[in-house]
Amino acid sequence: MSPDSLPLPPGISVLERGWLSANNIVFQGGAGGAALVDSGYCTHSAQTVALVEAQLAGQPLVRLLNTHLHSDHCGGNAALQQRWPQVQTLIPPGHFQQVRAWDAHELSYEPTGQECPQFRADGVLQPGSEIELAGRAWQIHAAPGHDPHAVLLFEPDARVLISGDALWENGFGVIFPELGGASGFAEAADTLDIIEQLAPRIVIPGHGSVFGDVPAALARARQRLAVFRAQPLKHARYAAKVLLKYKLLEWQRVSEADSRAWLLATPHFRALHAQFFAEHDIHAWHDALVHELEASGALRREGDTLVNV
Repeated sequence: MSPDSLPLPPGISVLERGWLSANNIVFQGGAGGAALVDSGYCTHSAQTVALVEAQLAGQPLVRLLNTHLHSDHCGGNAALQQRWPQVQTLIPPGHFQQVRAWDAHELSYEPTGQECPQFRADGVLQPGSEIELAGRAWQIHAAPGHDPHAVLLFEPDARVLISGDALWENGFGVIFPELGGASGFAEAADTLDIIEQLAPRIVIPGHGSVFGDVPAALARARQRLAVFRAQPLKHARYAAKVLLKYKLLEWQRVSEADSRAWLLATPHFRALHAQFFAEHDIHAWHDALVHELEASGALRREGDTLVNV
């Protein structure tokens, strides 16, 4: 089903972004004023501000919401707050104190070797409550799994779901709690059950196009989750490649030596190696990840330089 055949309610615009950035959802109209859900990665922040300015056509941005606080969903927050100083920023409650204290370690930015300029949080998106966006009441639901503090936004009349990274058309985001020894697979399964119970007609995912065949997407997600639950090592290897590819998207070009040095200096990779791959030399493990990314067409080599594809 084409996104063009999935009309959204009035006042909602989806700015589909490429990686590194999550999609941006713009709301206009209604008593609450213009709002934005998710702001992309920091290296795209100038583009994010320009896209939102063009969409709002002179209106102020009144509210900024984040489905969760991974760097590709909130990396543009600081730039948007600079452009619209009065914007009210609402985040999931689980990380409210960490944002107030700006704990870059607990917020995952330092451990993953990613960037996120400091931003402020003014309030929370409390699961079990509602928020008005473009004149409609949107339910807030907890969505643990990919991130233990993530939320979903659901409008029950038009049955539109903003899913963040809990459900994409062909999968979902890495289940990060499992990489640190905490439970995440069971919570991800529960979140998929919640989405099924909500029975959305349209899903606006954190990455990729708006889609409407939700039962098929749920079936694919559950099949993928079942594989990862049965083979945690496969999930860990997938996660390692995702994180390395994500950094390559930021670099675009990097020497293999610098890539290896970054991996060695990044706490999340060291922890992944220690928990799942300790029998392999960490240098050789990096090189194997690079080889797999090259074999899949995710990068190419130019001499000793790795180039994003």
